[in-house]
Amino acid sequence: MENNSNVYRLQGLSCTNCAAKFEKNIRSIESVEDVELNFGASKMKVIGKASISQLEQAGAFDGIKVLPERQRQTESKESMWSKRENLQTTIALLLVFAGYGFYFSAGENSPVTIGVFLSSILIGGYGLFKEGLKNLAKLHFDMKTLMTIAVIGAAIIGEWAEAAVVVFLFALSEALEGYSMDKARQSIRILMGIAPNRATIKRENELLEMDVEDVRIDDTLIVKPGQKIAMDGEVILGQSSINQAEITGESIPVLKSSGDEVFAGTLNQEGYLEVRVTKLAEDTTIAQVIHLVEEAQAERAPSQQFVDKFAKYYTPAILLISLLVAVIPPLFYDASLGSSVYNGLAVLVVGCPCALVISTPVAIVTAIGNAARKGVLIKGGIHLEETGRLKVIAFDKTGTLTKGKPEVTDILSFSNLDEQAILSISAALETHSQHPLAAAILRKAGKEDTAGYKVEDFQSMTGQGAQAIVGNTLFYIGKPSLFTGMFSIPDNIQTKIDDLQLQGKTVSLLGTNQEIKGLIAAADQVRKGSLSIIEKLYELGITKTVMLTGDNQFTGRAIGSELGLSEVQADLMPEDKLQVIKKLRESYGKTAMIGDGVNDAPALASANVGIAMGGAGTDTALETADIAFMADDLDKLPYTIALSRKTLAVIKQNVAFALGLKLLALLLLIPGWLTLWLAIFADMGATLIVVLNSLRLIKAKYSD
Repeated sequence: MENNSNVYRLQGLSCTNCAAKFEKNIRSIESVEDVELNFGASKMKVIGKASISQLEQAGAFDGIKVLPERQRQTESKESMWSKRENLQTTIALLLVFAGYGFYFSAGENSPVTIGVFLSSILIGGYGLFKEGLKNLAKLHFDMKTLMTIAVIGAAIIGEWAEAAVVVFLFALSEALEGYSMDKARQSIRILMGIAPNRATIKRENELLEMDVEDVRIDDTLIVKPGQKIAMDGEVILGQSSINQAEITGESIPVLKSSGDEVFAGTLNQEGYLEVRVTKLAEDTTIAQVIHLVEEAQAERAPSQQFVDKFAKYYTPAILLISLLVAVIPPLFYDASLGSSVYNGLAVLVVGCPCALVISTPVAIVTAIGNAARKGVLIKGGIHLEETGRLKVIAFDKTGTLTKGKPEVTDILSFSNLDEQAILSISAALETHSQHPLAAAILRKAGKEDTAGYKVEDFQSMTGQGAQAIVGNTLFYIGKPSLFTGMFSIPDNIQTKIDDLQLQGKTVSLLGTNQEIKGLIAAADQVRKGSLSIIEKLYELGITKTVMLTGDNQFTGRAIGSELGLSEVQADLMPEDKLQVIKKLRESYGKTAMIGDGVNDAPALASANVGIAMGGAGTDTALETADIAFMADDLDKLPYTIALSRKTLAVIKQNVAFALGLKLLALLLLIPGWLTLWLAIFADMGATLIVVLNSLRLIKAKYSD
């Protein structure tokens, strides 16, 4: 970040037009070089020098409050109707009712009737006129300018009741839009409240309570049962189950003990822990997530870019149409000037682009926030939209579709040794070995099974296996090719080896220089639920699933067949995976690559959407991927695609609602049914429909 820049959080930022004006006002401050305003996150970066009072003065028109980024905010549970603007709106409504009472009793032109309606207009529209008149003087035509012209015009032609209703409906629309955007932004406030602000630190055997900003790396953090962990770190003492749902979306608590990583904002359930702090407060995983979510919400999605460009031409077009509707009929068709001006004002009101402008950002903000709370980090609206259009998904095998740790699947004896003896002798040999299957055999055997076997004269045989004396017998363990150089492997054993290898399993033989004593086969196990996840992807409309692996064809085909994948590409180097992704994009369209975010970086970058698994605590995954699953959990994939598709559908619905409702209102102009209050009702209705439709994404779940 630049030395002369500051980041602030904003309160009271109510609409996109207000945000644009606020940004413009700040740019006009002489000492400010540049400003980057993030409407979705209510956050702003100012490059240059400006005091908070100067910034708040620039936002005084909308009552915007400016707070330093690191200042703790106390969220007051303020009632929607206790705000001054909303109180004015309520009074305006009561005066409208009173005005209509006098309208029917004393007449529409009675001074009392006009006075009550005028009071309603001035009280309900005070903020509107204050800004609208300023904008009009500068020939700046935003929504408030258009509304001000419409209300003044209605008053001039004597439509006091209409003007009062229009002002009230506009004020109500503003209040509800502000409330709805606040609900959409709530996802970030929830994330910000996950990690505690205070931590208990042990320094030189003394317990200190301090702000998390004051905690240093390598401090010892004390975490009692039932407490939230305040900092990222490594457990150095104790054992406990940690609920990581807030960070990773995992529903099942994870057992943590010495050497394990823990994250700020997770809940310690039953044990006492001492944790060595490994990251400063601003660098914790949750801090990175908050930052990336805010950046994502600021980024304009393709739909939003289109809408913004469209609005640039749409607003002048509406102004021109409004003028023509007001002027042409009296000039050429002997129509009443008053009714024509009235119709022109109605067109002006119904044409306000508010609903159209907000149609995309509110959906994007809501969806990205929803995903973050469920442990899915989507790093921009463009990636959200691209995910909704995916046709092909390519998977890295190891650690994505499979667990990444081979497990022993078969133990067979071909001699007087039983299966337990085969395992125990193999484990005793593998204790000293670097063979790929050594870890799997040792995990299967456990420590107690090797206790009775003493290993002497151990020798590793590079690329083949190992040999050692166990119980006065020289044993060999390794690939089948290790034994074919000593003797011919019997047909029945060779047949069994071939069968196991066809199943995608790796075979190790145990024997002497004269015979095969037994074999152990192991395979990387498919993740639990991988099959159902692939089935869900097909149900969601994914047309092709491809597995990319560096393993041999036998292993690849076995796993591909088990999971019902469309295609398996085996024996691939990282550069080969890149070429496969390019071909898939050319042949089938939008393609995603999902892996661990560290390996296969070229393929992840080349795909339309690169998805990394296990992002929590992994800086590389958070930085390189377009989407990161915070947990090592493939189950998030169908949810993310479903959410993206639902978001695309909501955006399309929003644009259709915003334009359709306005077009319908304009058509009412032909038979002369379009009134001012109906015009503002159409504008307000479109805005509310768009916002409420977008807020449905807050509740989007796995099953959607």
